[in-house]
Amino acid sequence: MHAIRQASRSGRRPAHRLGRRPRGRRPARLPRPLLVVLACLPGLAAVTALGLCADGVEHAATASLAARPVRRAAQLPAHSAARPRIVPRSAWVADAQRAQPPPRYDDKVVAVFVHHTDSPNGYDCADAPRIIRHLYAGQTGGRDWDDIGYNFLVDRCGTVYEGRAGGVDRPVTGAHTQGFNHRTAGIAALGTFTSGVPVPQAMVDSIAALAAWKLGPADVDPRGSVRLTSSNSGSRYAAGTTVALPALAGHQDGYMTSCPGAALSARLPEIRRTAARLQGRTSTGTP
Repeated sequence: MHAIRQASRSGRRPAHRLGRRPRGRRPARLPRPLLVVLACLPGLAAVTALGLCADGVEHAATASLAARPVRRAAQLPAHSAARPRIVPRSAWVADAQRAQPPPRYDDKVVAVFVHHTDSPNGYDCADAPRIIRHLYAGQTGGRDWDDIGYNFLVDRCGTVYEGRAGGVDRPVTGAHTQGFNHRTAGIAALGTFTSGVPVPQAMVDSIAALAAWKLGPADVDPRGSVRLTSSNSGSRYAAGTTVALPALAGHQDGYMTSCPGAALSARLPEIRRTAARLQGRTSTGTP
């Protein structure tokens, strides 16, 4: 380009226009990126420009793709369990639904608290939705809660019901264990399970399956313990106190109560073992 400008100023025709090259000199080779820019400028040969521009764009796109980090597929937790069948809350709430604020969420669930509802045991399982609706009315009416406190409820036939609104597969903040509602899920057994009362095996198995599934995303061993911080001095521990509690706990582990009753509390070790097995953990594994 420099030689062409000099020739133009002197009035002489450039050597390449005369069909010959100056001796002893090789034509300057422009850097490839500059060729791409020049070829894309208006006024030059369309074919040449198109070829160079396409080549330059392809080269740039290839380089850009090569520079991007490779995204790895999200890995499932080492120990997870299948989601059990869960009946949606629409099956029981019906026209009892009241206006309530949006649900609140935690980042994950690291512990499960087991409760009993302290209601009669001799019900027909077909009446479970009516019983849950009655519990909901009592908690949102007499206690003025914004929703039912339990995340899930399990009847004597082992049917699992969605409790508190917000999505069964999400870490919904419940209102089931004062001081320890964050990062936990509350599972309530429909009935009263004080000492000597038989706990139906179907109920035990469903609680275990539900706990295994909810603790799976955080890869928490149901047989182990987790560290939780009390948010309310009305619990067993003053607000701000961090304590180690069972990952699959009874209500009484976090609050001064006899819930979930002596009979159901006695079944918790079995529920922990079953939940761990459902997560694919070995029986000899260390929690």
